[in-house]
Amino acid sequence: MGLLDSVIGALGGSQANGQGDALQAVIAMLARGGQGGGGLDGLVQQFQQGGLGDLIASWVGTGQNLPVSASQLQDVLGSDMLSQFAQQLGLPPGEAAGQLSQLLPQVVDKLTPNGQLSDIGSSGLGDLGSVLERFSRP
Repeated sequence: MGLLDSVIGALGGSQANGQGDALQAVIAMLARGGQGGGGLDGLVQQFQQGGLGDLIASWVGTGQNLPVSASQLQDVLGSDMLSQFAQQLGLPPGEAAGQLSQLLPQVVDKLTPNGQLSDIGSSGLGDLGSVLERFSRP
């Protein structure tokens, strides 16, 4: 079993090959840092500016992750970013946004296991292998 398979298994989606593609696309999106750059910090700022700071704070924190809808992601991330994500997956934007709404909270949660951004910060995601390794941890 490869590292990506472990990551997908940790997220509960080991049955779907497309889930791995979506996970890679989410991590690539985070590595680019969203529209304004800045890695995960930049994404947090986008959510705060878009009025969804409480949602992303729940993903970063150690408590329960609040859900996000595809339309909320559209509002915060913008159609350009969602179109790029959809194109990477070969899906219509609405379907891609639905997948992103399921994966993004889990990815952010796994990337901030101690409830803090300082592990990754504004430098981006660094080595993808070390990032993916976090998903294999319980």
